[in-house]
Amino acid sequence: MEMAKVVCVLYDDPVDGYPTAYARDGLPKLEHYPGGQTLPTPKAIDFQPGILLGSVSGELGLRKFLENQAHSLVVTSDKDGPDSVFERELVDAEVVISQPFWPAYLTAERFAKAAKLKLAITAGIGSDHVDLQAAMDRSVTVAEVTYCNSISVSEHVVMVILSLARNYIPSYQWVVKGGWNIADCVARSYDIEGMEIGTVGAGRIGTAVLRRLKPFDVRLHYTDRHRLPDAVEKELGVTFHQTAAEMVPVCDVVTINAPLHPETENLFDEAMIAKMKRGAYLVNTARGKICNRDAVARALESGQLAGYAGDVWFPQPAPKDHPWRSMPYHGMTPHISGSSLSAQARYAAGTREILECWFEGKPIREEYLIVAGGKLAGAGAHSYSAGDATRGSEEAARFKT
Repeated sequence: MEMAKVVCVLYDDPVDGYPTAYARDGLPKLEHYPGGQTLPTPKAIDFQPGILLGSVSGELGLRKFLENQAHSLVVTSDKDGPDSVFERELVDAEVVISQPFWPAYLTAERFAKAAKLKLAITAGIGSDHVDLQAAMDRSVTVAEVTYCNSISVSEHVVMVILSLARNYIPSYQWVVKGGWNIADCVARSYDIEGMEIGTVGAGRIGTAVLRRLKPFDVRLHYTDRHRLPDAVEKELGVTFHQTAAEMVPVCDVVTINAPLHPETENLFDEAMIAKMKRGAYLVNTARGKICNRDAVARALESGQLAGYAGDVWFPQPAPKDHPWRSMPYHGMTPHISGSSLSAQARYAAGTREILECWFEGKPIREEYLIVAGGKLAGAGAHSYSAGDATRGSEEAARFKT
């Protein structure tokens, strides 16, 4: 087996240093995802589930495994701009690993510099930070750890829907400031009971959101290019719409749970947001480029939207002057919904499973494949379309200034 160079791009350690203790001891033990797919099944792991794996010092628990097989591992958080560590190390890398939360954008220009690159792994789900067309053209395999953090994201969606509707964040801030301003808190606070809530995308995350919202006695809607089975529609009492444009006028809350590709890029522009009910809430934990940055900010300022929340931006990290940091009535976080410690244990194990298969010349799980053999494959054939959604990612370099 030849030595391979693996470049892994992870987010920075906590500002106070890598943790020496954690809030909880361990994680619940799960064996299957909803629907029966097994969790990642590597031969072994070299980490304790429940620790911080997604930052630089965590190294996804991969160093011992790789170095024992004489491979080399470079781990960095410096990923943007021509002088970044990632750009320099990419030149002779065979494998690149990146997380959606701190994406190493693999643009066509970077593919052209990476003559030895054969495998791009997303430690998580969502491989739109890779120019999939360029990967197909160069026969680079792209894989992600399907389902590893779908439930994590769906929990975040429900959390922020309730937070927006109940005006939680401003209410919390009154407490921090020493106030007891009940009228200020409740002047924008509503129950979601009886509301019409729709998801754009009803894959693993979208369906999990619908299942978690059903007990709130809301009326559910969805749009997706793949319609759910009749039995699932009846079980959830959910109404299907052919397009997002047909669905959004009836919804009090719209949550976006669709992959980013050329067909969904800029889907929620000025025109789409204008079709929504005045005072609706928009939640986006999918990808930042699905929503038009400036249209969202204007809609919050005008009152067309009552709130916007989520954790996805473009580019990532977002520049310090990104308008979503300062617009009113938002509930934005950094991209964290799929990077809970619970999710990290799954996507680190899944990354190792993919690497074990790759180095042993064994097939990677079909559901993990996005691009293989020069074409969309596995989960990629179901979720993506050919093309590139990385344009404009170079703006992320401004975050460092």
